[in-house]
Amino acid sequence: MTATSGFSFLAPAKLNISLKVFGKRADGYHNIRTVMVPVSLYDEVSVEEAESGIRVESDDPAVPVDDGNTCHRAAALFMEWAGEPKGVRICLRKRIPVEAGLGGGSSDAAATLKGMMALTGRIPSPETLLGMAARVGADVPFFTMGRPAVAEGAGERLTPVEWGVPFFSLIVKPPFGLSTREGYAMLRRGTGDDPPDARVPAFRGWEDLVPAVSNDFEAAWGNTRPEIGEIKRELLSAGALAAGLSGSGSAVFGLFGGAKAALDAQGMLSRNGGRRIFVAQNI
Repeated sequence: MTATSGFSFLAPAKLNISLKVFGKRADGYHNIRTVMVPVSLYDEVSVEEAESGIRVESDDPAVPVDDGNTCHRAAALFMEWAGEPKGVRICLRKRIPVEAGLGGGSSDAAATLKGMMALTGRIPSPETLLGMAARVGADVPFFTMGRPAVAEGAGERLTPVEWGVPFFSLIVKPPFGLSTREGYAMLRRGTGDDPPDARVPAFRGWEDLVPAVSNDFEAAWGNTRPEIGEIKRELLSAGALAAGLSGSGSAVFGLFGGAKAALDAQGMLSRNGGRRIFVAQNI
């Protein structure tokens, strides 16, 4: 599966520090407001030129490699815009769990767009690149920025945020994934619930960060997936300053002030039932 030439990029995960879901839009998406931060849990995406077509390979059998794959869609849109290359081979080395709310597929797609630019030397305007990214998926534009941001609309409207709180996170992926589509359905948001105007937050210290950690999907999954609440309580008991669900789940994260605190907490958490646990810091 290893690409023999071409370009490789690290694709970081993200945490949703806060996530509010509002009404359903005419296009079927929901209006959201979320603060997202990239963290040092990475996939690796390698892109190399091929004779024709788009070929995606992954070392994780849970990842589809057909034209429904986000990297496949990103490459197809870039080739449509650039007219080149004639073909491309994309290799994914997965570490970010799927169906976890950590944005792995979206980050992989953004890395693919970077790879296509490196391969061809063709650089779309920022507006064209963001439009391309948004057509692939709601979180892809965020990963083209590479910094903390507020995302609004369906995730395509991005505003950088001031971030002055270095943290380490302990990310716990339970042995199940959660469907984003099902999560939105369980929220039962109407079509008239529009987001109010809100200022762009600034995170200068823990006094800004801790009260901001919240996620509407926690209530949506509360009855059917009590494990989410259990993991939150474990993280807080292990010393996390705040804990919450990322995206629509299923990964839960705790925030710590330093590496030692996060690593100590990692040793305290249960790994029963196939949990996966990662330590990562904001980048």
